[in-house]
Amino acid sequence: MQSIKTPPRTIIEVFKMLPEGTLAELINGTIYMSPAPNPFHQRVIRNLSFAISSFIEKNALGEVFFAPCDVFLDDHANAVQPDIIFISTEKKAIVQKSGILGIPNLLIEVLSPDNSEHDTVVKKELYRKFGVQEYWIVDPETKETIGYSLKDNQYISLGQFVGKIHSVVLANQTFDF
Repeated sequence: MQSIKTPPRTIIEVFKMLPEGTLAELINGTIYMSPAPNPFHQRVIRNLSFAISSFIEKNALGEVFFAPCDVFLDDHANAVQPDIIFISTEKKAIVQKSGILGIPNLLIEVLSPDNSEHDTVVKKELYRKFGVQEYWIVDPETKETIGYSLKDNQYISLGQFVGKIHSVVLANQTFDF
């Protein structure tokens, strides 16, 4: 618990004052709160992050993080907590004690039953705007996935799959979950 010495003057200051572990995101200056994920959601994150982490560690490609972990896309209005985050070795400097300060190479969101539009529309556009190279959306109920790769500041489809993702950023590897 922290005490307030001076009142926050910006929305990012308000966001940074939230207690550690709070499931919240700041998108275009608006704070969005979410409940804890359900067991199906957590199972997909566990299985997929294990598969990806094993490959990344074996090939010394970088590091994987998972929610809740703050990713500050800018310093004033956008901080997200993607379910799975990949940072390449070349971008390791963006990993700081206070969070990830910059744009990850790959983000994966596992849909929640009550707010799928948040991930499929709002966050997809946000990630495109900030230049996230690859973005995957996973439905934990059906295991359907859809991936996007950034080309000329637009997302192009990497395809739709069931129970796997095929990552261009991760050396064209397919990861089953």
